[in-house]
Amino acid sequence: MTPVPHVTLSNGIVRGTEEAGIVRYLGIPYAQAPFGENRFRAPRSVASWEGVRDATQFGPTPPQVPYAGAIGELLGSVRIDGDDILTANVWAPSGTSGAPVLLWIHGGALERGTAALPLYDGTVFAAAGIVFVSINYRLGSEGFSVLEGAPRNLGLRDAAAALEWVYREVGAFGGDPAQITAMGESAGGAIVAGLLARDESRELIRRAIIESGPLQAQTPKKAGRVTAQLAKRLGVRADRDAFAALTPEQLLEARRAQSAGSSPLGGAPGFQFAIDPDSLPRSPHEVLKEIDTPLLIGSNTDEYRLWFPPEALAGISELKLQAARLLSRIPRRAVNEYRSAFPGASTGEVFGQLVTDLMLRAPLSRVAAARPGVTHVYEFAWPSPVRDLRAAHALELGFVFDRLDDAEAERMAGPGAPRELAVEINSAWVGFVTSGDPGWPVYGSGRRTRLFDADSATVTQRRTAGMDLLPG
Repeated sequence: MTPVPHVTLSNGIVRGTEEAGIVRYLGIPYAQAPFGENRFRAPRSVASWEGVRDATQFGPTPPQVPYAGAIGELLGSVRIDGDDILTANVWAPSGTSGAPVLLWIHGGALERGTAALPLYDGTVFAAAGIVFVSINYRLGSEGFSVLEGAPRNLGLRDAAAALEWVYREVGAFGGDPAQITAMGESAGGAIVAGLLARDESRELIRRAIIESGPLQAQTPKKAGRVTAQLAKRLGVRADRDAFAALTPEQLLEARRAQSAGSSPLGGAPGFQFAIDPDSLPRSPHEVLKEIDTPLLIGSNTDEYRLWFPPEALAGISELKLQAARLLSRIPRRAVNEYRSAFPGASTGEVFGQLVTDLMLRAPLSRVAAARPGVTHVYEFAWPSPVRDLRAAHALELGFVFDRLDDAEAERMAGPGAPRELAVEINSAWVGFVTSGDPGWPVYGSGRRTRLFDADSATVTQRRTAGMDLLPG
C-alpha cells in the first residue's frame, strides 16, 4: 500500500493523497476566512494548527451566482459551502525537488469561478515535472467593491497573499520558489497582470502566462460605479460598515438584479481593478510595457462568441453598433476598417470583433510591441462546432489542461476536438514554464505569433488597420 503523503508547512502538517506518482493536497488555507471581523479587510495570516490537517478535499468556494442563460449552459460551476474560502491546492510529482512551479488563477469576470472545477486538475502539469498550485480568491462585492473605510482590490490582495504563500511553502512540495510562473485566464489573467504591476509581487514571479486577460485598471470612481449602484439599490452607504452588515447572499441578489440583461459594452458596470496607492499604484497595461518579466500572452480569434450567442449577434443593429462606438470613443474610420477586413460579416459580428479587440487583442498587442524581446504571443483559432462558437473566449482551456474529455471542455468544444492540438498547446505551456521557450520565436519587430489551429503555424500577427485606431 502506498504511504499516505504528509507535508510539514510553516503552520502545521497536512495530509494528502497519491496516485500514479502524483501527490495532491487540497484546500490548504493561505489566509484566514474573510468573514466576521475579517470581512472587507486585507487577508490575514493563518494561525498554526495542532496535529495533522486533512488536505484531501477542495475548500469552500467564494460566494457567487452561477452563470445564467446561454453562457450558463456552456460554463459550469461548483459550490462548496463554508467560510474558509482562501485556500490553495497542490499537485506535484512524488519525491521531486527543485521543480518549476505553476500558480494557476481562474477566471470568471472577477465575480465567478473556482479552482475546484475538474477542468483545472493539475495532474497533466505535475506529470511533466511541475509543481502545480491553484487558488481561490474573493469575488464580486466581497473582493472588488470600492468602499469607504475598506481596502481596495481585496481579491487581488488575496492573490498576492497566495503568491507569497507559494513562495514560502512550495519547497515543502518539491518546488523551487525561484521558478514560479503565474498563469491566469480572463479575469485570472487580469490578476496575473495585476500581480506583475505590484513591485513586491513581481519580484516573486519568474515568468507569466496571460490568456485573454484584460490589462487595464480604472480610476476609483470608474471602478466604483458598480459598488455605488449596488449601494443605491440596497439603500445603504457605500462604506465598509454598511456592506459588512449585509449578508453575502443579499449582495449577490442585488448584483443579480443589477446585472440582468447586461453585455460587455452596455448595461450595468462590471467589477474592475481600482488604481490604489497601497494595492495597485499603476494600471497593469502601463507597467507591463516597462518590465522584463518573460511573458506568454494571447487571445482567441472569436472571443466575443461566448458573450454573444448567434441570436444576440443577429439582434445587433447598426444603431446599436454606432451607439457602442460613441460610448467607447471608437473612431468611425476604425469601424470602416473592420468592415473591410471582415467582408460578409454581419453588423453583429463586426460589433463583436470590435469588442474582442478593444478589450483584449489591442491591449496585448501594444504590450508585446513595447517589450518585443521577452514576449511570446499566441492566437487560439481552432473553431468549435458547438453553437457556432468558433474560437470563443475560454475555449482554449480544455486544450491547455489537456482535458478534452472533461464535461466542462466538451460543453464548449464538442466530443471530437483534436487531442493532438491539446498535446501541442499543453506542451508549449510546459515548455514556457520549465525553460521560458514555448517553441516559437518571440514577438519581435515581425509580430511573430503562434496560431493554434488544426494546422498550427507561426505567423505575422493577424490584425486589422482598425485595431491600431482603437482607444487605449
